[in-house]
Amino acid sequence: MNLVVDADRVLADLKELHERHGGPGGARRLAWSEDWLAAREWFKGKLAELDGVTVDRDEAGNIWAELPGANDDGGFVIVGSHIDAVPSGGWLDGCLGVMAALGVMRALAGSGVRPPVTVRLVDWADEEGARFGRSLLGSSAAAGTLDPDDVRDLRDAKGTRLQDALAACDVDLDGAGAAHSRLEGALAYLELHIEQGPVLLDTGRLASAVSGTFGDERYLITFKGQSAHAGSTPMRLRKDSLAAAATAALEIREVGIRHDGVCTVGAMTADPGVITAIAGSTEMMLDLRHLDADALATMLEENLDACRRAADQFDCEVSHRRVFGATPTPFHPKLVQLARGAVDAAGGGDGDPIPSGPLHDATEIGRLVPTVMIFAQSDPPLSHTAIEDSPEEALRVAIEAYGRTVGGALDAVAAGELQEARA
Repeated sequence: MNLVVDADRVLADLKELHERHGGPGGARRLAWSEDWLAAREWFKGKLAELDGVTVDRDEAGNIWAELPGANDDGGFVIVGSHIDAVPSGGWLDGCLGVMAALGVMRALAGSGVRPPVTVRLVDWADEEGARFGRSLLGSSAAAGTLDPDDVRDLRDAKGTRLQDALAACDVDLDGAGAAHSRLEGALAYLELHIEQGPVLLDTGRLASAVSGTFGDERYLITFKGQSAHAGSTPMRLRKDSLAAAATAALEIREVGIRHDGVCTVGAMTADPGVITAIAGSTEMMLDLRHLDADALATMLEENLDACRRAADQFDCEVSHRRVFGATPTPFHPKLVQLARGAVDAAGGGDGDPIPSGPLHDATEIGRLVPTVMIFAQSDPPLSHTAIEDSPEEALRVAIEAYGRTVGGALDAVAAGELQEARA
């Protein structure tokens, strides 16, 4: 079907959201915060304007809106993304996909003709994981991969437990897995997002279909040495945990280069953390990503081995704890083909689909439901910062391509060309 999304309305919604819940200092939509809840109330107000659309929230805190199709027993197509943001983040990350999905619902509801199959919009809860370090919380609950025991005691910078923060928003962590039922009968998931990187800008492309998302492993590495006086302890007799962690971090960088992946030490926290004391304990946050599962596993083992060798070098002990993992997720070939053609037809030109290094909710959903993403060019090629931006021409091309892809997906689902979700 020919689905035309009003790009002017999408851009206006994005700007209104930024004025209300952003500003010069960046986004104010941290998941499980009052600002985030207020932004979602504003969004639900937009959905309430649409005839025939019903809105509710699942057990994991994900917001759903539904527009029944002509064949309401024939499965459904999901559109959406996430409205939460990292602190002081940009005006497009996540919410571009949510507002484009709103544009899809607006176009379908206003057409006067029911879509061939039911369409559901979703705003996933806590995609970013910025507060507790656990990304894709709402989508992983829906996908059935969230283990409450793995996350309930994660704490934010103020010491608040994740389980308690969810409870304050009327979400029971132990019941979140019931959101899995929302995927029963899902036949396609489509998400629009900014690239958040330099590939499209470097190649002069305004938008692209996405081939899949990288696998990701996240670990907390703890080095334990001995705290001692910085003035009285000779260098050769020190058990310096921070020196061990720093040495490991340099080798971890080389692992990423060697395997054409990415390895990042995002933070180190040393204790006691004073200028006159040797660090007795240092915790390091490690993130590694690759599109190939075997390469990702090799990188992980080499990273952990680098930590063990660094600990031995500085007479320290080392332990590690996995806090998150996601396998590489290739997207559905039929939908990738549709998205590639839609980008070309929208004026974005033809080009090979690109992989996504950042994780998205599509990573979780793509394991169960035929999935595709479309990226809009980022310029500057940055995200998770207040200066995040995309050229308006790129946004318009991507929004048009997204509408075309959703229309093509609805036709494909109605024709029985996509498999039902393995929910």
